[in-house]
Amino acid sequence: MSETLLSSRNLAFELYEVLDAEGLTQRERFAEHNRETFDAAISTARSIAEKYFAPHNRKNDENEPRYEDGNAILIPEVKPAVEAFLEAGFLNAARSFEAGGMQLPTLLSQACFAHFQSANAASTSYPFLTMGAANLIESFGTEEQKQRFLQPMIDGRFFGTMALTEPHAGSSLSDIRTRAEPAADGSYRLKGNKIFISGGDHPLSENIVHMVLAKLPDAPAGVKGISLFIVPKFLVNDDGSLGERNDVLLAGLFHKMGWRGTTSTALNFGDNGNCVGYLVGKPHQGLSCMFQMMNEARIGVGMGAVMLGYAGYLYSLNYARERPQGRLPDSKDPGTAPVSIIQHADIKRMLLTQKAYVEGAFDLGLYAARLFDDTTTLATDTERKQAHELLDLLTPIVKSWPSEFCLKANELAIQILGGHGYTREYPVEQYYRDNRLNPIHEGTHGIQSLDLLGRKLAQNGGAGLKQLIRLIAETGARAQEHPSLTALREPLEQLVTRLQGVTLGLLSDLAQGKVNSSLANSALYLKVFGHTVIGWRWLEQAIRAEEGLAKGNAADAAFYKGKRQAARYFLTWEVPGCHHELDILEARDDTCLGMQDEWF
Repeated sequence: MSETLLSSRNLAFELYEVLDAEGLTQRERFAEHNRETFDAAISTARSIAEKYFAPHNRKNDENEPRYEDGNAILIPEVKPAVEAFLEAGFLNAARSFEAGGMQLPTLLSQACFAHFQSANAASTSYPFLTMGAANLIESFGTEEQKQRFLQPMIDGRFFGTMALTEPHAGSSLSDIRTRAEPAADGSYRLKGNKIFISGGDHPLSENIVHMVLAKLPDAPAGVKGISLFIVPKFLVNDDGSLGERNDVLLAGLFHKMGWRGTTSTALNFGDNGNCVGYLVGKPHQGLSCMFQMMNEARIGVGMGAVMLGYAGYLYSLNYARERPQGRLPDSKDPGTAPVSIIQHADIKRMLLTQKAYVEGAFDLGLYAARLFDDTTTLATDTERKQAHELLDLLTPIVKSWPSEFCLKANELAIQILGGHGYTREYPVEQYYRDNRLNPIHEGTHGIQSLDLLGRKLAQNGGAGLKQLIRLIAETGARAQEHPSLTALREPLEQLVTRLQGVTLGLLSDLAQGKVNSSLANSALYLKVFGHTVIGWRWLEQAIRAEEGLAKGNAADAAFYKGKRQAARYFLTWEVPGCHHELDILEARDDTCLGMQDEWF
């Protein structure tokens, strides 16, 4: 049977041949797990995703949430799907046994969650947001806040959101106007407006816990004056029961081109002067707290983009195998039977491009999840710190590269279906629309590129970058043991050498205060850096494929050859083209920076 969510063989390859998931069971936290428990969790996730989430994906798209009497109304299929997700334990897959979780490595919880992201991005967003908000309260909340809000979230009774964006400020959080006034009982009264709040209202849970950014009366200007607050939809009594409705108003719903099943809300806080909130963490340090949830969300958005690209790839692959049309160029007899379109070279090109993008990004997303495990379970503080530095550096890539290139994969899926591709009768147009939101979700490409070039590269003396360069070099050294990979390895090594030189030049200019010229083309830098990272991950996959072929298992030969061919495509077709962007970066080209408003 054709797989529609993701390739189970590719997932097993990633977990057990590339990323050594079984090695994690040697660590104390995961000692009670083994490959059998890992595979059982994955099998359960696939079953629930196929049974409860995938069937209403199209209905979600065709029947957006409705605004009625101040509430958001969803289609009825969403609730049983989310309940099945909760009952199976996936909301707390990575949480400890003592806290009611499955104590899975993040690598495995991400692998499980990927099935839901592929099956139905919109319905999956509700528990996804809740997981992030719960982790935020767990890290920075008081014991009372954890008991009152976190435990019901762990139990699946309360859901969560993050409320950052305001109508006038967009992504510029330093300009938010939502205010929080201290009250006599130690709580706060918030007043302001937030927009584009995913999951801001719905009937799926007893309560909704909003994590809200606001400014105190004595707040300094800019991002250093932002504080973080818990603002529940319903107040919670001391005994844990729900109290009266808080002064949080659903002002309306936004209507998006994709993710139509996820409520995108405008929320008014304090219209009646009595919006109760609770400070999380220290005053004026809310953004640093929120960055934990934002970084989790950025990795989640990246994986969501991967899985929408993956779903489109698998559908177009199956379609290309089954659709007869045309004949090969050397076939002149019109009486011969048409061939399946997968036999045409240009269809192979588009499928191979999709495979290179989605399976390269899939590997990177899972690699990031394993790095997160390393930040918490490696043996020494030094090792954990190094893992954190590398993950911090890669986060803008994990978010932005799949959001751009897995979207391109969706474009190619539409193209392969031809005229059918952009009709509503086939799912690939919805995958594209859903995925088009991800380049904007959790920070645009431009914002991520400024974060990478303007902050992450030089952070901690460039410790993350030095690690990455070392790891790529180690992979290249291992690739030298396989002569068949020479043509794949050399373009990556040439790109890394060139990228290092351009990076040092840009960082030197930044240190000298040449900020505008250095950052003007940061989006190009993000693209090149991302291609370098994905190229490294493909070279790693190619090595594992060579090792698999050497074992001589005939049943797996086609899989490994496909891996090697996709690596060959990316490293010999895509990677060399990055030198053009490096030319522009090296020259500090000011074509865009120098353009004037009145010239448009």
